[in-house]
Amino acid sequence: MNLRKVSRRVSYSRRRDGEEQRPRTDEQWRGQAQAREGENDERHQQHGNKSVPEGTCQTMCPGRELEARELQRCLHRFELLAGTERFRKPRGDPFRAVKEYSRPAAGKDSTNPTDLRPPAVLMKTVCYLIDDIAASSHLQPWTEVYSFAFDRLRSVKQDMIIQRMSGLKCVAILERTVRFLTYASYRLCGEPLRLYDPRINDTHLQENLSWLLDCYATGTGPHPNQEEMQALGLLYNLGSAHAAQHIMELPERLRSSPAVTLALSINQAFLQRNPVRVLRLARRLNFIQSCALHRHFVTCGRDLLLIYSHGYSSRNCRFPLDGLAQLLSLDAPLAAQLCQAYGVVVNQDNQLVFSKAAFTEPEPGKLHCKLYHSIVAEKLRDFSVGSIIHGSA
Repeated sequence: MNLRKVSRRVSYSRRRDGEEQRPRTDEQWRGQAQAREGENDERHQQHGNKSVPEGTCQTMCPGRELEARELQRCLHRFELLAGTERFRKPRGDPFRAVKEYSRPAAGKDSTNPTDLRPPAVLMKTVCYLIDDIAASSHLQPWTEVYSFAFDRLRSVKQDMIIQRMSGLKCVAILERTVRFLTYASYRLCGEPLRLYDPRINDTHLQENLSWLLDCYATGTGPHPNQEEMQALGLLYNLGSAHAAQHIMELPERLRSSPAVTLALSINQAFLQRNPVRVLRLARRLNFIQSCALHRHFVTCGRDLLLIYSHGYSSRNCRFPLDGLAQLLSLDAPLAAQLCQAYGVVVNQDNQLVFSKAAFTEPEPGKLHCKLYHSIVAEKLRDFSVGSIIHGSA
């Protein structure tokens, strides 16, 4: 298999109001790839002709870094030793402190084995970030939880790159990272940019997903979660020619698996601009798959209202609001809010008056994917966030 094709993942330009995403062109995609932060380049520039370093640090945060951050008062509140929070220089808890991400810098040796965590410790760190941070019920707000976990997972990735980590342990970490970022894209949709930037989250999700798919293509396995992650990649990059081409180049066993087959059907309906079929098929997705698809629901809602504004454009034609709400899998008040945003009149009898001349695009910032959270949230009832990210749900 051509590995270049495997690793090419499309990123999406996302308007800051979270309204609609469209695939980038090949030129834009290549430009973004060249402009990405130094993480991907680290695989090459950290080593040169040197032998690959092997980490020896047995704690989530190297002792030297923990001491330095204590002196600089740079510890996060999630890392403080209980009872020292009000000290002039709070102490760090060696069982809660996690290595920060730091950019590669000239003259800085990032390959010191004592500062690098071996694969087993990296996996332990990821599990801690999921179970004790991301899935915690008492750590609030979740925007701060996300910010902390995002930075520390980035540091885990950095250690993996420096050590040229591969194999099943690498796959296990990347799968959890992709699920975490996918879940965050749903949970934090519509948050202020100062607290959550969807573009940054998207960039890192695409990079981790690309690396994960490379591992699947070049590794020996077994990879029991591959069908799930292949489908997740297509649902997240719905409408992308590159993502669809990658799926079609998979072995028949993977292409014909239920998860991938469903994702392909949804992608085909999306390309055909058949929002009713997309939303109907979406009901069969599990929670994390719905998180990946949820950013495309705004496009589906818009396309549906545009089609109906032309198809039912008549002074005497009425369409029931409840019927549209059912098609959109929304409550009637939310469906009415969506209609009004696009210029569709809702009369006193809760009936819609469609008019192709009255259809308008909403103002920037007026609509978010958050409007469609109920479609996804109802699927989380029987599962915990930790089990979702670990892939055990």
